[in-house]
Amino acid sequence: MFHAKLAPMPGRLFLTTPLPDIARHFGCATGGLTSDPPRHNIAPGQEVLVLTGRGPRRMRWGLIPVGRVNARGRPVMETIINARSETVFSKSAFQGIARGIVPADGWYEWTGEKRKKTAWRIHHADHRLLAFAAIWDIWTAPGGQELAQVAMVTCPPSADVSGVHHRMGVLLSPPQYDTWLNGEENDLAALMQPYPDGQLTVEIAQNVDWNGA
Repeated sequence: MFHAKLAPMPGRLFLTTPLPDIARHFGCATGGLTSDPPRHNIAPGQEVLVLTGRGPRRMRWGLIPVGRVNARGRPVMETIINARSETVFSKSAFQGIARGIVPADGWYEWTGEKRKKTAWRIHHADHRLLAFAAIWDIWTAPGGQELAQVAMVTCPPSADVSGVHHRMGVLLSPPQYDTWLNGEENDLAALMQPYPDGQLTVEIAQNVDWNGA
C-alpha cells in the first residue's frame, strides 16, 4: 500500500482565475479544456491544471511512484506530493520525469497545535496569477488505464512565508516559464529559488469550506 506524505507544501491551493485568462497569461491555447468553477480548496489527490510543453491538461496531484526506487534501490512507498528542489534532478526516484507548471491564485498553510491550528491564505501582493514549478509523469494502472500525475517542486521559504512554513513551492516568473518547461537541467538551479521578498501577502484564511471545493 502507498501512503501519502501528510505535510506537503503547498498545503492546499485555490484557483479562481477563468481558464481563458490563464491561457492568455501563459500564451497558450486552452487545449479543448473547459473552465472549472472557482475552486477555493484544492487538496492533494484531486485534479489540478498543469501547463506542459504540449499544452494544458488536468492531472492528479500526487505521483504514485510505482516502479520508482530510492538511492538504495528500494521501492518508493509514499505518494509524492512534493519534491525538494535540492534533489529533484539527482534522485533516482525522479528519473525520466517531465516538467510542468501549475497555475494558482494562491495557497494555504497551517500553524499551531492540533485542533487549534490557524489557516493562512497566501497570494501575490498584487493578486497576480502564481506559477508553481512542477514535475509530472504518466502512471499506467494494472488494467492499462493511464493516469497523468503531478507533484510540486519546493525550496526554502522567502521572508514572507518563513513564519508559516519552512518550505515553499518554487514560483516562476513569466520570463522563466519556457526555461522551466523546455530548458536544459543545468539552467534550472537558478530558477529554483525562494520568491522575492515583499511580493507575497500572508493573511488569515476566512470563510473557506475545508470539506468542499
